[in-house]
Amino acid sequence: MPAPTLNREILRLAVPALGALVAEPMFLIVDAALIGHLGVVPLAGLGIASAVLQTIIGLMVFLAYSTTPAVARRFGAGDTHSAVSVGIDGLWLALGLGAVLALVGSLATPMLVGLFDPTTAVAEQAVAYLGLSMWGLPAMLIVFAATGLLRGMQDTVTPLWIAGLGFAANALLNWLFIYGFGWGIAGSAAGTVAAQWGMVAAYAVVIGRLARRHSASVLPQRDGVRGSARSGGWLFLRTVSLRVALLVTVAVATAIGTEELAGWQVAFTIFSTAAFALDALAIAAQALIGRGLGAGDEPFVRRVLGRTVAWGIWFGVIVGVVIAALSGVIGVAFTGDPEVAALIQPALLVLAVAQPVCGVVFVLDRVLMGAGDAKYLAIVGAVNLVPYLPALIVVWLLLPAGAAGLAWLAVCFFGVYMLARLVTLGLRVRRSEWLTVGA
Repeated sequence: MPAPTLNREILRLAVPALGALVAEPMFLIVDAALIGHLGVVPLAGLGIASAVLQTIIGLMVFLAYSTTPAVARRFGAGDTHSAVSVGIDGLWLALGLGAVLALVGSLATPMLVGLFDPTTAVAEQAVAYLGLSMWGLPAMLIVFAATGLLRGMQDTVTPLWIAGLGFAANALLNWLFIYGFGWGIAGSAAGTVAAQWGMVAAYAVVIGRLARRHSASVLPQRDGVRGSARSGGWLFLRTVSLRVALLVTVAVATAIGTEELAGWQVAFTIFSTAAFALDALAIAAQALIGRGLGAGDEPFVRRVLGRTVAWGIWFGVIVGVVIAALSGVIGVAFTGDPEVAALIQPALLVLAVAQPVCGVVFVLDRVLMGAGDAKYLAIVGAVNLVPYLPALIVVWLLLPAGAAGLAWLAVCFFGVYMLARLVTLGLRVRRSEWLTVGA
């Protein structure tokens, strides 16, 4: 395949994926911006609640990660009927897991918030937000699986439309419930949950039509659901290590102070937004790698790897420049408080410098997912914690306050942890064990 055609293939998948991925963290940005103007205490409460939610959702994100390569391999091999069927089985698995998590999570909300040992005022805000948000978990997991199905079918445009409409509904409902009805932080949670279930309705229509077109059953197949669960097991373990890193970081931020915790929430929100943007290339790589391996075209797979890694570096540079340029005003936009903005700025500059590394890490991570190399990802996920946790313990012991403390926390996460991931992923793709062709 000539280079220009490969470039167009990457752009065809990456550009719509970029829009959809940016729309997803915009849910959290809207929450943070609207709640931030209610005060530092509600924003700190959102920081704890979102850490719990993102942990649960992150642990279940294998529903998208495992569905995309499974569908893409069958699509690349020309078996579209099986491709759609295995994707629908993933949807049923998502519904079942989401229902259990919603019930258990709503009952366990006070205990989960208490694990962070916040002040009473912060805990009240976190419980109010988290308790309602738990009922949106089934919707989020179904959206993950549905998105993975469509990406595997080389369609990133439909998820873009649904994510965009979901974001618009989320912003409108949150503003209405928070300020119009005076529900405070609980109104933000209610608006987000309503928007999430609206996205599920849209995906149900799209995938129902897809099933009819390819004569695939919309009913769950026991073997297919079991297969989806097995294939996602290693990716679940891989995600556990990521969530451990994130949760321990939030715990250290909580120990430093309420303002620092609120500042970390803003910095991590920007990181999440940038990560989703950089992940657009990674999604294109994952879908193309799965399709290429399914078709037995190893040279094509190698070209996709090289091209997307190069683009990841340059995309990371661009995103980093944007974050650095806006680092002085981001805090004001979220809180309206110049002092809090000054506290956050050094951490944002650290994040900006790390963006090229983040771009390559996200691409390599998705390349190995697309190849089905989930076991390796699970193993090195634990290895990456070896240098990171000691660095974080040093910050916890010293507990530097203010902008310095937040900056050192950023160095640990955006520097030490992301570099560890770069090394372990880079070593793997230099070898050939991850290349397995066939459907």
